Amino acid sequence: MFANLSDRLTSTFRNLRGKGRLTEADIDGTIREIRRALLDADVAVPVVRTFTGNIRERALGAEVSGALNPGQQVVKIVNEELVAILGGEARRLNFAKSGPTVIMLAGLQGAGKTTLAGKLAHHLKENGQTPLLVAADLQRPNAVNQLQVVGERAGVPVFAPEPGVTREGERVKGNPVKVAKKGLKEAEQRQHSVVIVDTAGRLGIDQELMKQAADIRKAIEPDEVLFVIDAMIGQDAVATAQAFDQGVDITGVVLTKLDGDTRGGAALSVREVTGKPILFASTGEKLDEFEVFHPDRMASRILDMGDIMTLIEQAEKKFDQAEAERMAAKVTKGEDFTFTDFLAQMQQLKNMGSMKKMLGMLPGMGAMRDQIENFDERELVRTEAIVQSMTPLERDNPKVLNGSRRARIAKGSGVTVADVNSLVKRFEQAQQMMRAMARGGGMPQLPGQGGGPGAWGGMPGGKKSKGKQAPQKKVKGKSGNPAKRAQQEAAARNKSAAPQAPSGSAFGLSQQPEDFDPSKLESDLGKYLGR
Repeated sequence: MFANLSDRLTSTFRNLRGKGRLTEADIDGTIREIRRALLDADVAVPVVRTFTGNIRERALGAEVSGALNPGQQVVKIVNEELVAILGGEARRLNFAKSGPTVIMLAGLQGAGKTTLAGKLAHHLKENGQTPLLVAADLQRPNAVNQLQVVGERAGVPVFAPEPGVTREGERVKGNPVKVAKKGLKEAEQRQHSVVIVDTAGRLGIDQELMKQAADIRKAIEPDEVLFVIDAMIGQDAVATAQAFDQGVDITGVVLTKLDGDTRGGAALSVREVTGKPILFASTGEKLDEFEVFHPDRMASRILDMGDIMTLIEQAEKKFDQAEAERMAAKVTKGEDFTFTDFLAQMQQLKNMGSMKKMLGMLPGMGAMRDQIENFDERELVRTEAIVQSMTPLERDNPKVLNGSRRARIAKGSGVTVADVNSLVKRFEQAQQMMRAMARGGGMPQLPGQGGGPGAWGGMPGGKKSKGKQAPQKKVKGKSGNPAKRAQQEAAARNKSAAPQAPSGSAFGLSQQPEDFDPSKLESDLGKYLGR
């Protein structure tokens, strides 16, 4: 999502880090790079001019010149301007005061209206509504059948009195305006709280399309007219959105295919040009890969500052609260973390969806994009198979896992003994971390934010290790003068101990080590979100 734009912006900001004072040339150079990044992302030229103009005006003002860290202040300004251009704040659906709320979907063919209709219905159903889908797209081949399939997957009824076109070249049967009106009456009789009307689209804008959409709008008087747009079309989104706004007076926008090779042009252009808020975003093929659009969170993702709030919301929705409380109580009491606990946490983590998407919501993960993309989601399945191949005794007491037991587990789960040994070793490290937490060591840091045992990160506030100390670095060109040599050694120690500013994100957050392995994150991330 916005990978190229995010990389370009964070690279630009990296050049500002550490500067105690920014000259006008520094700011102009930064603005120039931001302009290029936005144009490469296919953002509309008028939007780019307004955006960069606002940033330059604020960056040359007192809020940057008087800042303790002017580089970070520029990033803060860019973040605020991004939020503003994306809409400022999230806008919820307007529900009718009486009777069913009518939502009409409009847009070009191929934008994903029909699939979006099912996702929206599923979202509303999860929030206590009783939606009805109405199949008013009678001209695209099998559009009615597709909506029925999507509605069945979402567990939502579909009103489809006309079969529509079933094969290419067939003449359109039925009147979409009459279907929409009948659907509204059906919803009133069945006492549905929401009606979602799926309308026809074209490969391009034409008068026939707009007249049909305008007639449906006039017939059903919808509370919301949502313009569904493919987020990958870039500047074309501007002309398309303006045409639909003039033709049917849209009230909001929905972005689809944000999980694809999205340059960001549509998201950053359509809101500024039309003045209509972006209400929802579709981020994948599954029904639950659909979310309310939050401008501040999207701006944070673009600037590689993560989206922890969305991650927490997903955790709260998918995690079993009783299991989370049981796990928290166990940690508090200092009881040993077992493979049974590990399996329960991993299964809850799997319920949240794609590990790649979750990792992408963490701050600074842009620097690890290639590793995340290459992460094999099946690794979680293999890990789960290893644990499930253990007996209850072995899960609760890993110390009994001798060589023969490990060989049996490897054979039962279809992996090698080395794989089992690796998992047990990482598990023992997790146990050490949990014991440290119970002793008052605090929550472990996320991977990449400090040293610690294995891939589970450090333990801030914990007791120092009594093991073998790391050897001191030798000072090259050591002086023969004892006093000068002591100064050289002290300077070397201070240099090695000084924290280095990481360069993983716009604010220097969460730089990851080169040998970072995302496949080892499942346990730590599960405990972090489930606490």
